[in-house]
Amino acid sequence: MLGVPACFIFLLCQLTGPAASGIPKKLVGAIGGSVIFPLNLSVNLVDSIIWVFNSTTLVTIQPKTADKNALIIVTQKRNTERVNFTHEGYSLKLSRLTKNDSGVYRVEIHNSTLQDPLTQEYELHVYEYLSKPKVIIGLQENKNGTCVTNLTCSMEHGEEDVTYSWKSLDQATNESHRGSILPISWRWEKSDMTFICMASNPISSNSSNPIFAQNLCEGAAGGQTPYVILYVLLSFFLLCSLTLVLIIFIIRRERKKVSEIIEEKKELDTHQETLHFPPISEEMPEYDTISNFNELMAFGLTQPGMLTL
Repeated sequence: MLGVPACFIFLLCQLTGPAASGIPKKLVGAIGGSVIFPLNLSVNLVDSIIWVFNSTTLVTIQPKTADKNALIIVTQKRNTERVNFTHEGYSLKLSRLTKNDSGVYRVEIHNSTLQDPLTQEYELHVYEYLSKPKVIIGLQENKNGTCVTNLTCSMEHGEEDVTYSWKSLDQATNESHRGSILPISWRWEKSDMTFICMASNPISSNSSNPIFAQNLCEGAAGGQTPYVILYVLLSFFLLCSLTLVLIIFIIRRERKKVSEIIEEKKELDTHQETLHFPPISEEMPEYDTISNFNELMAFGLTQPGMLTL
């Protein structure tokens, strides 16, 4: 390393590792978030630093010297407010990330004493925060008292680098399963089982609504199905019979009430007829007698020699 300035020995040490082996340094970010591309170097004797995104120059930096301040040139106006540098080592901070920011970034460190610039590459992946995964229930079948089906977990959007796993929960055990498809089979006596899908990507995770085993193959309990149907039919028949008996009872009771009312009315009419006497045929002669008596009295008073009462 004779003839190479000490600062470049330090710089070379800082840029060994992934860059030296040609493997980009992997970074992840979230939509709307920010990410830092770390750069550890001494700025002494560095003429310029260039940040490149894919094949487009993003930022050009002329480091600060004793007689002038650092000059930073952002080549695209839309990135002016998104680009920042957090350390004196000129690590790049990129904010307001979008899916389009995913790609390969490269930093080039130029110096007039070197024939080729020193470089470091980064590979950025920008992900969405995961929403709640959706579960699709496959074809359901009953075999000898066992419910057999598949549960498939998926995302409506943002499925990049998503991994799936399942949890099967009941009162006795908790089981896990990897993969988006969960093949299940359960007997009626284990209807308290619950299935939950969990999805995750490098920046977030989320879980589905619980799927209850008792809602799968609903309405059938395997070999117990005929007995369940018979029980339902018998219950329905008993209910209809009780309803019919109740209706007949009500009809008879109403008829009895009507009959009693009719009988009471008849008795009342008979009683009224008994109390209503017919007119006495001898009343007129009595009145006639009284009337003749009065006439005689009047005649006696007017005739001389008649005894006056």
